[in-house]
Amino acid sequence: MILVVEDDPSLRLLCRINLELEGFEVREAASLTEARRALAEKRPLVVFLDVHLGREQSDELLDELRADEIPVVLVTGSADVADYRGRATEVLGKPYSPDALVAAAKRLAVG
Repeated sequence: MILVVEDDPSLRLLCRINLELEGFEVREAASLTEARRALAEKRPLVVFLDVHLGREQSDELLDELRADEIPVVLVTGSADVADYRGRATEVLGKPYSPDALVAAAKRLAVG
């Protein structure tokens, strides 16, 4: 299962559709609360995590996921991409192509 944590409903939909077309099971979360609920139910193979979830920052969840050795693709539209290299498994800057999304999932979703 791939978990997509994104507060923008249209981007979540775009991610889900593109990943499902490649055969991945996808779970969506719009907030940190929803993400933690999904994580408690099933361990994902990889998490696509937006840096800014409305007023929430995803830094704490990022650290938790990395401590649990879950691959994280951090997704950001702000200029802080360089700040997260090394903290996340990979960083995707917005806007990103569906091909880049799927390629990251294929590289990291082993298990």
